[in-house]
Amino acid sequence: MKITLASGSPQRREILEKLGVEFEVVVPGVEELTGGDPEIEVVENARRKAGAVGRGGIVIACDTDVVLDGKALGKPADEAEAREYLDRMSGRAHTVISGLVVLVDGEERSGLERTTVVFRDLSEAEKERYVRFGEWRGRSGGYAIQTLGSTLVARLEGSVSNVVGLPVGLLAELAPELLA
Repeated sequence: MKITLASGSPQRREILEKLGVEFEVVVPGVEELTGGDPEIEVVENARRKAGAVGRGGIVIACDTDVVLDGKALGKPADEAEAREYLDRMSGRAHTVISGLVVLVDGEERSGLERTTVVFRDLSEAEKERYVRFGEWRGRSGGYAIQTLGSTLVARLEGSVSNVVGLPVGLLAELAPELLA
């Protein structure tokens, strides 16, 4: 059965490759919802991505965001905003949410994954180093947990693969045939 990943995310591709899944990538050109209930939006954005590329077989689409104080942060536009995100998250918990939609021969299976991430109290030097490193670019919440961003984290409750960008446990639940 043909498997399509509806995403240009290199992290999502890498996770599927490490799972031994053979797939093609189709980057959906859809307008994403913003500004409303983050949990509804991530599922709807994933649904839009899946629908834009759905052509039979299995289609995997995911949308991930970082939620702080009930609002999705999105991706920082520049260094100043990346620094602001670090200032706001330092010493605090936030939630990484992912909406996952899998289409199996047109049948939709969907779910939501939540992971709590607690940042350490970050020094000014640590914040500056991270912003200079540039890993925040194109990342929801302005960090990536899989590399230098891991130094920002005090603890995590839930799925680390969700924080990277594709909740593997939820994927296995929605599409067990992928990992059979």
